[in-house]
Amino acid sequence: MVTAGQIARYGALGLPLAFVALPLHVQWANVAASQWGLSLSVIGGLLLAVRALDAVVDPWLGRVMDRVLARGRAWTVAAVATIAVALGFAVLFAEPPTLLRQNVGLTLAWAATALVFTYLGYSIAQIVHQAWGARWGGDAVQRARVVAGRESFALVGVVAATVLPAMLGWPALSGLLAALALLALTLLRGAPLPHTAATSPAPTTATAPTRSPWQFAAFRRLMLIYVVSGFAAAVPANLVIFFIRDRLQASGWEPVFLFAYFAAAALSMPLWTRLTGRFGLLRCWAGSMLLATVSFAGAAWLAPGAELWFLAVCIGSGVALGAELIAPAALLAGALQRSGGGYGAEGAWFGWWTFASKFNLAIAAGVALPLVSMLGYTPGARDATAVQALATVYGVLPCVVKIVALGALLWLGRSLESPPARQSHPTSVIDGVSSP
Repeated sequence: MVTAGQIARYGALGLPLAFVALPLHVQWANVAASQWGLSLSVIGGLLLAVRALDAVVDPWLGRVMDRVLARGRAWTVAAVATIAVALGFAVLFAEPPTLLRQNVGLTLAWAATALVFTYLGYSIAQIVHQAWGARWGGDAVQRARVVAGRESFALVGVVAATVLPAMLGWPALSGLLAALALLALTLLRGAPLPHTAATSPAPTTATAPTRSPWQFAAFRRLMLIYVVSGFAAAVPANLVIFFIRDRLQASGWEPVFLFAYFAAAALSMPLWTRLTGRFGLLRCWAGSMLLATVSFAGAAWLAPGAELWFLAVCIGSGVALGAELIAPAALLAGALQRSGGGYGAEGAWFGWWTFASKFNLAIAAGVALPLVSMLGYTPGARDATAVQALATVYGVLPCVVKIVALGALLWLGRSLESPPARQSHPTSVIDGVSSP
């Protein structure tokens, strides 16, 4: 059994990675519009292109990371990628040089280069980190503990990223990110190593890591559900800042709303972890989808002055997020164990998983931002029709998609939590030694 201390050392890297993710996915569009002078349509197209390009290479990166893990170089690669992310973040949240801002084409090239650099570094670090934990194996409860430990650190990073920008400003935040990254990498160096080729049984034909995860029905079903559910979450992630500022006209509440959402997710994770042991990962995920839909259902009709109602929306949907951060990844690790995809293929599976996350964000940015622009909304708008269009896309579209995802989970998910037919690698491997 992996101990809590070992999980903490492993999970710490989730903090700086998540610290980057929230500003990058939620706040950079607003920075680009307000400080870089780019239109929403241009920003949406840029994010769609960069995220799509980044997502396309993730499955290939997953294969490469399998070789990295097999050679025992996981920490080195994670360290280089994390440092690259910190540097890219500093560039994206600093104003571009004056010369670039005088030319839209140069500004776009500068932004695109920095985004690609940052996203690729983030993908590499995330794939290595997730595959590292997956190689510890274990039953559903242990997998849930490992994922919950990693995501708990991630949520601390996200919560910090919601409140610190207003307090410190982006330059100081970039420095803090660099310090957090170095601390997390130091802790990770002392974490139990993932299983390597030198300490594992030779893969058989049935478990050879060359087999594509798409050959397995469980993977295909889980990926479909994850993509649909993730798109429902990605739409409001792209629009929430505009909704708060122009629909609710509550800019001062922005850090409060974001803090409440992610703090509720973090505080709910121990409860969801216990519930998975009692009801199973599948039922908990379905329950979280239903809770998210119910919590978010009235958001589109909130008006200025409804800050407390929106705070309740944030808390309810944040509690639902706690399960969505645990259940899908734990189900994926279990599907890998059962499928015969085999030891040594974790990077490939999580490479496609990361692709799905990026795909959701890319499609959501490419759909939501141009859609609200086409419907007449621009940042800072006060026209009632334009702002209502923003609110409708923000509040209604995610609920409809989430209901579709819930239906897909109930229809296709029955086989995702069946007992393992065989254990493809030891229940827990600490430096190559099985633990009880």
